Amino acid sequence: MDSESGARDKLNSIPIFVAVLVTSLACGAAAQSVGSGRPAALDAEWVGAGVPFYNIDMATAKNGAVPPGVTALARDIFTSDDFYADRALWQDPRYFRCNSPVALDSQWGDYSSGPRYILDDPAQGAWGNCAVDYARENLVSPYAFTTAQAHYAALLDEARAHGGPSRYDRAHMPPDWEGRYTRTINIVFEATEARERAQLQAELGEPPQWVMGMHNQVPTILSLLTPEYAQRLVQQLYHQAHNHAAQWSLMYCRPEGLMRWWSGPGGPGALDVTVSATRVQFLGGSGNAIRNVHIDRNFDLSGVVPRLGADVPQWMGETIGFWTGDALVTWTSNVQGWFTHSSWEYSNKLQIIEIWSPRLADDGHLLGLEHEAVFYDSDALVQPIRSLSFYPRVGAFNDVPPNNLTYCKQMIFPVEGRGVPVTPGTVVQYEVEDLYGRPWAKMWERYFEQGMQRQGNDEDIFDFE
Repeated sequence: MDSESGARDKLNSIPIFVAVLVTSLACGAAAQSVGSGRPAALDAEWVGAGVPFYNIDMATAKNGAVPPGVTALARDIFTSDDFYADRALWQDPRYFRCNSPVALDSQWGDYSSGPRYILDDPAQGAWGNCAVDYARENLVSPYAFTTAQAHYAALLDEARAHGGPSRYDRAHMPPDWEGRYTRTINIVFEATEARERAQLQAELGEPPQWVMGMHNQVPTILSLLTPEYAQRLVQQLYHQAHNHAAQWSLMYCRPEGLMRWWSGPGGPGALDVTVSATRVQFLGGSGNAIRNVHIDRNFDLSGVVPRLGADVPQWMGETIGFWTGDALVTWTSNVQGWFTHSSWEYSNKLQIIEIWSPRLADDGHLLGLEHEAVFYDSDALVQPIRSLSFYPRVGAFNDVPPNNLTYCKQMIFPVEGRGVPVTPGTVVQYEVEDLYGRPWAKMWERYFEQGMQRQGNDEDIFDFE
């Protein structure tokens, strides 16, 4: 994980306040926006037996035991020989032993910063607290839009109604946001005591980062997904928790994909923001993630999805945007579908509306950037979802270490479906992957799903409002 030397010292001067995230799109207007600024619940507990990154052990039962007062299912993700056959059980948190996606990912000790519960037998899988969850209402979009295009158009119309959007040139530049930022959660990760973590969370003020997979029971996340994509997530979690057969992208030097930006350590812990009159660039995150916002441009709407360039999906997508007052509104489309471990797969139809706005101190200096993101994906999601976060400012470019780009040299190769470290000079048999054919799933299906009842997923197995 990236960390900035002295970052916490720079942030200790931030006053304590309750973070009610209200994004102003209308030059500070207090009226509620049609498509931004709705608050979400600020508190959420950890879900699952263990919490990696913080190295917290919260298991309510270990070594195959069952927590007091809980009736275990006859088969669950740790003991089943066919998760497809258990489809009717996926809605029950007990099928996952009341763990979050991240807590399932970490059961075998794959995170050095998290407890290990399984030594050799998946039946040893530990339980979390079945009564803890972050409500689904905090995950879904509070806005009425069903498409990113309609959402963007409404925000643009709103800006026009207030005399915008704001136009800039070299003589009249956009707000001065240039510099290094980090994530609240990166700073909180570094805290050594629970009391210190709580204080930092209050100072840096943001709702729980639920997309990282640490605050929800698995069925709650499944309720956001279409039947096919719900099955894909259970497939991922089963092979991690039951077979200890991780297929994380970075271990094989695969692309990380756009949604990695919202995930755990793969997110932009050191985020460089560069602003010009026609482009805003965000540089940060694993895989050298670079996201360019093209100001005041329009998408070509003639293809399957809106795009700027060729009708070919891009790993980070393509983004347009406009300024309205001191806020930046963006629309990302033409995304290559992919997956992030501990999270769901997304399709090429993924589109994202984002609103960036400044958080200012009482004396007017910039504390950081509020970030609201609404995700649209008609293939993967049953309705739009939303994430709210805050990026504290660390300093000007000349006051921070360089944001060095990384190079991934593959040292882990798949051997019979599991990643195995290989030393230089070793000769291994290796099949070149089709990156656009769900290579992680191909690996699982070849080595671990023989005889399983894999099938199409046409029926609506979930009935969530």
